[in-house]
Amino acid sequence: MTARFRLISALALAAALAGCKSTGDIVIDQGVGIQAVRSACPAVGIPDFTGDMTVFRTAGDTTAANIDLVAAMTNVRSQCNDSGDKVYTSVTFDVLARRTDTRGARTVTVPYFVTVLRGGRAVVTKRVGQVTLTFADGQERAQASGSGSAYVDKAEASLPPEIRDRITRRRKAGEEDAAIDPLSQPDVKAAIARATFEVLVGFQLTQDQLTYNATR
Repeated sequence: MTARFRLISALALAAALAGCKSTGDIVIDQGVGIQAVRSACPAVGIPDFTGDMTVFRTAGDTTAANIDLVAAMTNVRSQCNDSGDKVYTSVTFDVLARRTDTRGARTVTVPYFVTVLRGGRAVVTKRVGQVTLTFADGQERAQASGSGSAYVDKAEASLPPEIRDRITRRRKAGEEDAAIDPLSQPDVKAAIARATFEVLVGFQLTQDQLTYNATR
């Protein structure tokens, strides 16, 4: 997966979410036809700038000496069941954290979001959860796991038959439309966008935390 658009702010902060594109949505077949290999299962990933969280001791001071705790989201895994009318996706991930002051036992709760995005822009749903990290006395690092889930209407995640036919119809060399890429046509691109869903997970950051991640 590769990030194809950028998260500017968390949803609660009027966000525009970024996400991932799967590698096998459409493939060219020997130059004379296009074979659709799309799945109704959404791509899953972490939006730009939301996979890390930095907590400072004193607000406004973003120097390294003022860092209290850093956390990173990693090992994102997903399972998808598209056998019914609703496509169900479950997501799990790990959170790795490190604190700078190891004195005393400490419990830290970090918030995260799970969002369904349609067409790279429209937020369909968003849920916020929490992961609790526990540091023992003298311990610098801690790890915990989180999870989330999402449903997508299978009919909405499927291309209309007429659009699918235009994309997959084999074209013979010399035909009038053989050199026309159906994926370049506006109505086809719009239909693919409407049928494309993503499940995105990341830390629910404050505006200051997001700005720090985007500019460091």
